[in-house]
Amino acid sequence: MAMVVLYFLVGMGLLYFGSEWMVRGASGLALSFNIRPVIVGLTVVAFATSAPELVVSLIAAIKGSSGVSLGNILGSNVANLGLVMGLSAVASPLSVEPNLLRREMPFMLMVTFLFWILCMDGRIGRLDGIILVGCLGAFLTMSVLTAKSPTSKIVVRDRLGKKTGIWYLFQLSAGTLGLVAGANWMVRSAILMARALGLSEVFIGLSIVAVGTSLPELATSVVAGIKGESDISIGNVVGSNIFNICLVIGTVGLFHPMTIESRLLRFEFPALVVLSCILFVFSSTGKRLNRLEGLFFVLGFCLFVAISFLFSKGGP
Repeated sequence: MAMVVLYFLVGMGLLYFGSEWMVRGASGLALSFNIRPVIVGLTVVAFATSAPELVVSLIAAIKGSSGVSLGNILGSNVANLGLVMGLSAVASPLSVEPNLLRREMPFMLMVTFLFWILCMDGRIGRLDGIILVGCLGAFLTMSVLTAKSPTSKIVVRDRLGKKTGIWYLFQLSAGTLGLVAGANWMVRSAILMARALGLSEVFIGLSIVAVGTSLPELATSVVAGIKGESDISIGNVVGSNIFNICLVIGTVGLFHPMTIESRLLRFEFPALVVLSCILFVFSSTGKRLNRLEGLFFVLGFCLFVAISFLFSKGGP
């Protein structure tokens, strides 16, 4: 069991640093080809925040562990709202940008509801995948049309620094290899842990795997919140939840349709929808998230994991 845990932790480390290197390499190459920074920020950088979830979920689905695959996305989105957003607000109260309330948050609510509805027939198939990927296309189009290029240019340039094209290519290649290897190790060890502990693969995906794949969002949002960059902190979570549903579930549905456990429709899906709605309500009142509201989200995540554990053991 100790070796399984070690493999999981090593895989999680590879996943984290692999995704970081991949986004730096891909963004650097794109900018070196004079692609507009705003496009890089809204596509490559945004994609990278969901790359761990995408690779983990796709590998899990291919291995026949749809429970880990779906549980990872449900758990990651709840972790983004409860753990990432909550800890960011506890560390430093977050101001909410008006544009986020008008566009991105309503879109996140819409795709979250849509995700729940599409799963009610007990499966995510290719048609569902097409619908979700189409929603992602609509979101990216809206984002590009309404984005402000100068701001994105500063953020992307500052993050990358000045390197050569060869270095960016090396980062992209090494990051991609690390991402795939880390995801593979995490999935294999998660399945073994579930069997050894007598827990369902869905619960392992909802909890341990979900927190592991949410580490990039956690690091980015907490640091941004402490630095007073609230728009990055909140926008990172909202954007990641949209990408997780539209890109990850959409892609998995296209390439490897999966079945949905009925119990997820009774608690985990409603919990995700409720937390998403609460975020919108809290953000709309006073246009900020204070420490008390952040603590509420953290406790909400802990309660979510506890109740999911009871369900996985055949509880209520």
